[in-house]
Amino acid sequence: MARYSKRRKRVAEGQGIYYGDDNKCHAGADYLQVDAVYCGHSEELMQQLQPGTISLSFWSPPYFLGKSYERNNTYDSWQGLLKTVTQLHSLALKPGGFLVINIADIMAFRDPSMPRFQAMNLSGQKSPITKDMVLKAKAKHPDYNRYQLADLLGCSEQTIDRRLHGVNIRGGKYQAQTRVKLVGGGIESFAYDAGLYLYDRRIWKKDPTWANSKWTTNSLKSVSEIEDLYIFWKPGEITIDRKRLSPEEWKGWGYRQVWEIPSVRRNDDHEAKFPEELARRVIKLYSDPGDTVLDPFLGSGTTAVAAVKLRRHYIGIEKESAYFELAKKNIRHAEAQISLFLD
Repeated sequence: MARYSKRRKRVAEGQGIYYGDDNKCHAGADYLQVDAVYCGHSEELMQQLQPGTISLSFWSPPYFLGKSYERNNTYDSWQGLLKTVTQLHSLALKPGGFLVINIADIMAFRDPSMPRFQAMNLSGQKSPITKDMVLKAKAKHPDYNRYQLADLLGCSEQTIDRRLHGVNIRGGKYQAQTRVKLVGGGIESFAYDAGLYLYDRRIWKKDPTWANSKWTTNSLKSVSEIEDLYIFWKPGEITIDRKRLSPEEWKGWGYRQVWEIPSVRRNDDHEAKFPEELARRVIKLYSDPGDTVLDPFLGSGTTAVAAVKLRRHYIGIEKESAYFELAKKNIRHAEAQISLFLD
């Protein structure tokens, strides 16, 4: 622990190792160094990790929900990214190490081949005129146009048009329909092919989010309020030590499948932050002090910040330069706090 504390103190004093866009290592270094963040693509930089040294990898990848950092992704390229990064853990993890992926199913997955889904929202309908009423009037008066039908039924011509031409289709008649797309099966397959096995699955119950639940107001669909934690294991001996947690922690969430943790209240500096408490629980449960924790989609640095506070080493990778700088700032702040505590 003394050696670890000295390293933390050096980093907090500004002597830590950080890598910019050129990703140049120290002279003579063959691998990515610990307690450092790197700006670049995970599928490339992870190949520079020293094999068998990562005790825990915890990350939340892009969700394919149209965020700004996903703008160049297709569904196939997104799946390819998940596959490559997942399978690179086969070498990076130490035997008995864990890979924990936080991800959600896509609740509004666009599918142009899906039949048009029409939703007659009676509660939100301003006019009592139904499609059946319009069709009966039209059958009785086949020569009437929509304006005449509107006069006959005592409604607007827009109402006639909506009832006849299906513009009450969920999402609009020119929008591709959406359906639920499950993502866990694909991730499990990627990991299994790399020799990693699904050890457990937990659920993060968060605040309701509308970004992943389009058109809930005009359908019977629910709003998204859970995300999954898929826990994969690399074959090898693991340490089961309940003393990693306090008795209150073990009883409150250690053995519980559902973790109720409020979402981040302000995503003002990053579009999709997960709460530090989520990272804290994963790190405490699946690693020991002094272990190295990896996050190949570092974002604002939450995983590394939690690792610092829990006396773990970290390696972070982030492709967006703005978030890379933000992560460095947040990590340095956490390291400064630890340095004061050690002093």
